[in-house]
Amino acid sequence: MMDMTLRQMIGQKTILGFHGLEMPQDFIDFIREYQIGNVILFQRNIQSAQQLRKLCQQIREVITDACGYPPFIVIDQEGGMVSRIPADAVNVPSAMALGATGDPENGFRAAQITARQLRGLGPNFTMAPVLDVNTNGDNPVIGARSYGDDPMKVAQFGEAVVRGYDGSGIFCCGKHFPGHGDTSVDSHVGLPCIEKTAEELEQSELIPFRRAIEAGIPAIMSSHILFPNIEKERIPGTMSRKIITGLLKEKLGFRGLIFTDCLEMQAIQKYYGTARGMAEAFRAGVDLAEISSTFTLEQEAVRYVNDEAERGAFDLEEFRESAEKILAMKKQLAAYPVDAQLCNRPEDRHLSAEMARQAISCYSGTAFQVTDRTFYCGCADYRTTEAANRIACVEPFAEYMQQHMGGGAMVTGKNPEDAEIMAAAAQAQNWDNIVLAVCNAHLHPGQIRLANALAELGKPMMVVTTRNPYDLPKLPKCSCLISAFDYTEDSFQALTEVFRGGEMTGKIPVKL
Repeated sequence: MMDMTLRQMIGQKTILGFHGLEMPQDFIDFIREYQIGNVILFQRNIQSAQQLRKLCQQIREVITDACGYPPFIVIDQEGGMVSRIPADAVNVPSAMALGATGDPENGFRAAQITARQLRGLGPNFTMAPVLDVNTNGDNPVIGARSYGDDPMKVAQFGEAVVRGYDGSGIFCCGKHFPGHGDTSVDSHVGLPCIEKTAEELEQSELIPFRRAIEAGIPAIMSSHILFPNIEKERIPGTMSRKIITGLLKEKLGFRGLIFTDCLEMQAIQKYYGTARGMAEAFRAGVDLAEISSTFTLEQEAVRYVNDEAERGAFDLEEFRESAEKILAMKKQLAAYPVDAQLCNRPEDRHLSAEMARQAISCYSGTAFQVTDRTFYCGCADYRTTEAANRIACVEPFAEYMQQHMGGGAMVTGKNPEDAEIMAAAAQAQNWDNIVLAVCNAHLHPGQIRLANALAELGKPMMVVTTRNPYDLPKLPKCSCLISAFDYTEDSFQALTEVFRGGEMTGKIPVKL
């Protein structure tokens, strides 16, 4: 390892993504030329369990041949809406759904389930858990991806997740350091700023990260957020040596791998440039830099960093230590080959569904039992943030309920206009009672206006939030307000049990 060239070290410190169900030839050629050591996968790369196993085998063969070392095959598998694995694998509930169960051991169980899926599919590094404390109800990117707004409870669940992955053959990565929970800007599309001092971060945001570090978390991801009371230069945490080295490594004592969030996100690309962002992240002390989508940007950034390295712009000894740490952790994964039998076990599907059932929470009122005279309404799933999948993984709520429970159904847009609201009210008039599903209605006022219009009919009505519970206080008073946290089949199945008279045992883990 001591004989690695600069190009080899940079390659080991780089994570790139591509489009398609197989590695494109130009991407393979670039990997070979620059000896890129790692790949990240998204929904666009995945069709089925069998296809994913085949793709991961191709990635391992190409990168091992090019570099002499196996790759980290990275995937964002948080659970809930941030899920990349195929339908013939088990996707666990979101962090906030798990938080609603009140049992941190569900975090442990969810991590074990996910580890088995990934061991059975081929990826070996998941970008989870989210350790952000979601204290801002208008946060457009975290929300239900967080375990809640209590830093101690987030820390408990995060620690349990770390234990669940320990010894599983899958590495996990806590994110987004030093905290993305108190923002109203999504760093995928803008540059957030948090004005808190280091002392204020210690009282909230840093608590889950400290606990995860104490529990032995192997990796932490940086956030593209300005912290002007810590870093006086106008650069985000990812590019700040004060935050990456000073705060995370020195003050918190973290010795594992430090990842960047994707450097194509607009917080970096728009304000600093992806290539410069990659170079500055390495100078800040980051181990692995991710560029996930645009091949031309990947080429530009990798070439720029190699040119900078040749000019002596980096600390060579720091690079060498980082590359050796990466290779040492890759060696640990060698003892865990892919085992297809671990994926999609019936007992894991049952346990995941049971956790989704435990999460269903009543905010107010009393649920009634639906009949074949119930009208179901609400928008289809949609991409609430670029962190989510582009393609919905479940049929619309109204159609699902009609298929499984009978009654009438109407699927609306995510921000219905007056004509659509009037049409829904006209249809609902013909039924005995109403069940409405909303999805991030606090960000789409048309859904609130739809809820008000249906409530004015005076019929028994239940409203279910299928993503963030921050919708609840904005909804009209009705028979029952329910939080389900996830727009997934497991959550819908759990709701059918509630609609048939089942008890709701969850507790919403944020203040409303």
